[in-house]
Amino acid sequence: MSDTALLVIDVQVCNFEGSAPVYKGGELLSTIGALVARAREAGVLVVYIQHCGLKGAIDEPDTPGWEIHPALTISKGDVVVHKWHPDAFQDTNLQSELDMRSIKKVITTGIQTEYCVDTTCRRAYSLGYQVVLVKDAHSTWDTGCLTASQIIAHHNEVLGGWFAEVKEADKIDFDVWNVD
Repeated sequence: MSDTALLVIDVQVCNFEGSAPVYKGGELLSTIGALVARAREAGVLVVYIQHCGLKGAIDEPDTPGWEIHPALTISKGDVVVHKWHPDAFQDTNLQSELDMRSIKKVITTGIQTEYCVDTTCRRAYSLGYQVVLVKDAHSTWDTGCLTASQIIAHHNEVLGGWFAEVKEADKIDFDVWNVD
């Protein structure tokens, strides 16, 4: 069994619908889908992290927007973790799920770059996991002061400076944990 897990954070239907879908959503789904397929082939644990919004929110549990995007299929052996905070470890079973499988390395993907992805990378690092942030497999939205592209580039730089190894999806070799 591998000591690596692929984390897929908040890739939920609500983030791809409406008048303001996540930046480059189609590319994001394709990239993460390919990573999931490669991870499964290599026997790497896939963990879907699903945000649970408040009553009436677009990601309220058990509503269509809350569901994992149908482009990604949950398979037997995958783990689904429900979270209520930007930190996927806070008040969840994520750490216990990883620890019971002797996971030491986490490869991080998903939404939203400056919130859940950033916070989960930093927390994983603080808990002693080796962290890889997949450079082209996380996304966000434009804000009043930065474009989504700028936010992504900034976080790749900042997180790569201390908390994570930042690599492109096609450079990750799940079989040997060898990143070119």
